[in-house]
Amino acid sequence: MSQDRAVFLEGSLMRHITVMALTSSVGLMAVFLVDLVDMIFISMLGRDELAAAVGYAGAILFFTTSFGIGMAIAAGALVARSIGQGDSEAAQRKAATALIYGVGFGGVFAAFVWWQIPALLGLLGAKGTTLELGTHYLQIIVPSLPLLMVGMVGGAILRAHGAAKRAMLATLVGGAVNAVLDPILIFGLDLELTGAALASVAARISIAVAAFYPLLRDFGGLARPSAADMRLDFAPLMTIALPAILTQLATPVGQAYVTRSMASFGEDAVAGMAIVGRLTPVAFGVLFALSGAIGPVIGQNYGAGEMARVRQAFREGIIFTGAFVVLMAGLLFVLRAPIADAFSAQGQARTLVFLFCGPLALMFFFNGVIFVGNATFNNLGHPYYSTWINWGRHTVGTIPFVLLGAAWFGAPGVLLGQAAGGVVFALLAALMARRVMLTSDSAGAASTPYARQSRLMALFSFRR
Repeated sequence: MSQDRAVFLEGSLMRHITVMALTSSVGLMAVFLVDLVDMIFISMLGRDELAAAVGYAGAILFFTTSFGIGMAIAAGALVARSIGQGDSEAAQRKAATALIYGVGFGGVFAAFVWWQIPALLGLLGAKGTTLELGTHYLQIIVPSLPLLMVGMVGGAILRAHGAAKRAMLATLVGGAVNAVLDPILIFGLDLELTGAALASVAARISIAVAAFYPLLRDFGGLARPSAADMRLDFAPLMTIALPAILTQLATPVGQAYVTRSMASFGEDAVAGMAIVGRLTPVAFGVLFALSGAIGPVIGQNYGAGEMARVRQAFREGIIFTGAFVVLMAGLLFVLRAPIADAFSAQGQARTLVFLFCGPLALMFFFNGVIFVGNATFNNLGHPYYSTWINWGRHTVGTIPFVLLGAAWFGAPGVLLGQAAGGVVFALLAALMARRVMLTSDSAGAASTPYARQSRLMALFSFRR
């Protein structure tokens, strides 16, 4: 039975945001928690080069995952707007075309990355045995990107329907599969890094199946698109997806620079950064999920012309971000020593973990503001604003700060510099989001969405 009622047009917006963010993040954190456990297992093997290889590989996987996030944002925004307008047939068709294009483009992107794995790792600073281990690890995982695309796009479509718990369940299933297989393959079969990679592939298969099945069973299925439908939906999908992908790719590009900067301080520092990299999405998974979670709330109300609720959703998203960061930063500070002990972190690695679990965690508020701003831009017809903000954040908002931080404070300065650059761009994102909401209000909310992207849409339109 189809469930296309626009559930976010009434009721408490804070409740909608909280439920969507928490349920979405549970699934995300389930996956990231398994990655964290992977790192603990690898650390238990007592080989620094293995931990460093995972750290370098993580930057590349972040790059490929960002491509999937961009396609998921586009699918969720288009489907949510159709639901808000009461057009269930269009919602089903757009869901189908988004999945088809996502898998297709994901396959091409995965093939390119797989071909360039050694070169990409080399650019990050990996050498010798660490380079060989990282290459082997990635050669197993990267070909599964199209399966991850099915899971991510499917989850975004479920959230667009307001079915956050269904999307959460899909990632929970994947996390459970990974958690069960990790110790069996890594230790039981003595496959070490190979076992961790195979468990990740199995998890991606599980997520794809668990996200796709509810769409067919409970939400009216997918309308089989004709060739004309594929042409019709390509332009609006790419109008959102291309800037969203470019937006998401900014983060791993910035992270790649940070990784290379940290490499100059040795494998111990890279291993410490890898631990922080696994801790961050687990600790702040709620905020990572917030952009995708608040998007359907904004999208449905924008589609229905309820601009007052759009502005309120933005404000309450910022309030939610601040409250969560304060609570999580306090928890991390209390648990900083047990966390470092769990990874057997010593020396430079322990210093970096303590830094993350101290003042650095509070700085994540500014990342959260950017996430809320990006959701606003993507759903109110200005996706390229997200691109500009993110690329600015991860270039001029990262490189000079990291350079100065490394010069003044060494390895800890790399992380401090990376965090400091977010302040200016968070303020800029908030100001631009306010302007977009005011402009959309005066122009008429649902009249011509993405009208300013018409040139891009024309560029992407198929010609007979």
